[in-house]
Amino acid sequence: MEYWNSTLGSGFILMGILNDSGSPELLCATITVLYMLALTSNGLLLLVITMDSRLHVPMYFLLGQLSLMDLLFTSVVTPKALMSFLHSENTISFGGCALQMFLALMLGGAEDLLLAFMAYDRYVAICHPLNYVVFMRPRVCWLLVATAWLLASLSAFVYTLYTMHYPFCMSRKIRHLLCEIPPLLKLACADTSRYELFVYVMGVTFLIPPLVTIISSYALILCTVLRMPSSEGKQKALVTCSSHLTVVGMFYGAATFMYVLPSSLHSPKQDNIISVFYTVVTPALNPLIYSLRNKEVMGALKRVLGKYML
Repeated sequence: MEYWNSTLGSGFILMGILNDSGSPELLCATITVLYMLALTSNGLLLLVITMDSRLHVPMYFLLGQLSLMDLLFTSVVTPKALMSFLHSENTISFGGCALQMFLALMLGGAEDLLLAFMAYDRYVAICHPLNYVVFMRPRVCWLLVATAWLLASLSAFVYTLYTMHYPFCMSRKIRHLLCEIPPLLKLACADTSRYELFVYVMGVTFLIPPLVTIISSYALILCTVLRMPSSEGKQKALVTCSSHLTVVGMFYGAATFMYVLPSSLHSPKQDNIISVFYTVVTPALNPLIYSLRNKEVMGALKRVLGKYML
C-alpha cells in the first residue's frame, strides 16, 4: 500500500460533524452560539474569581483553573472547525494536527486530575473543616494545579509523538472533529494493535484513580452531611457537591466512551457527537452549572459588574 509523505508540508482533511450533518448551517450556528457562551461564561467566571477577594479561597482557585482549561480546550477545536466549514477548507497541516492533538490531550488530562483535586478539596472542607486551612493552604493548591498541568503535558507529549510517528495511507481523511488518537490510528499503514492496547490501558490508568478518588470523597462527604444537625448546612453542602458531580459525570462519561470502550463499539458518527459534547457543550455548561447554583459566585458577579458599570 502507498504511503503519503507525512512531513510538516503534508496534511490531513478533517471530515467533522458539520460535513456529515443533514443541516450543516443550523448545526454550525448552534456550535457558534455554544462557543460564544463558553467564552463568555468562562471568561466572566475567571474575571470574578480574580477580581473579588472574597473568592480567593482554594475552592474558587481550583474552579478558576477549570474555567481556564475549558476556555482553552474549546478554543483549540471549535474555531478551526467553524472556519473550515465556512471557508470550505477542511485541511490541517501535519504539524497543526500534532499540535491540536497535544493541546487537546494535555487540557483533557489536566481537567481529569483537577476534578479529582476539587473532590478532595470538598472532602477536606466538609469532613475536616478545622484542618482545612492547613490541608488546603496556598502552597498545596499551587502544587496540585502544577501537578495536573505537568503530568498531563508529559502524557500528551508521549502520546502525540508516538501517534504521529506512524506512516499514514494515501487517504488523508480523518472522519472526526479534531485530531485525536482513535481516528488517526485508523489511517495508519502499520499494525497499531499493541499501541491501541497501550492507549486503552493508559486511558484506564489515567481515568480510574481520579474517578475512584472522586467517588470515595463524595461517599465520605455524604456520610458526613447526613450526620449534620443543621438542615441549612446539609443543603449548602449538597448543592455544592451536586454541581461538581454533574460536571464529573459529563466529563468522565465522554472520556470513557472515547478512550476506554473498545474500538469495535465506535463509529465515526458517534465519535463526532461525543467530541462536540466534550469540546463545545461541556465547556459552555460547566460555568453555568457552578455559578447559577452558587450564591457566592452570583453575588460576586453582581459586585464586579456593578463596579465596572458605575
